Amino acid sequence: MAVGARDFIDKLLVEKYAQEKVDNHDSMALVSKVQADDMLDAMNMNSDSYKTMLALNTRLTMVCYGVVAKSAKYVKTEALL
Repeated sequence: MAVGARDFIDKLLVEKYAQEKVDNHDSMALVSKVQADDMLDAMNMNSDSYKTMLALNTRLTMVCYGVVAKSAKYVKTEALL
């Protein structure tokens, strides 16, 4: 697979910027602004909250099924033959 311009516009852009040299990175840009332990703690708290929400959702679903089942009224009808 070749690397390079595929059409006329790309070719013009390659010619225009071929000799440009850029050194715009800052040494502080490569340093993390957030401590790794703080990020891991936040991710852990988020996952714990999500697991708790899933467990509560499952329990609430089962309770709702039970309430609906207990409140159902079945009426005996005659079979049609």
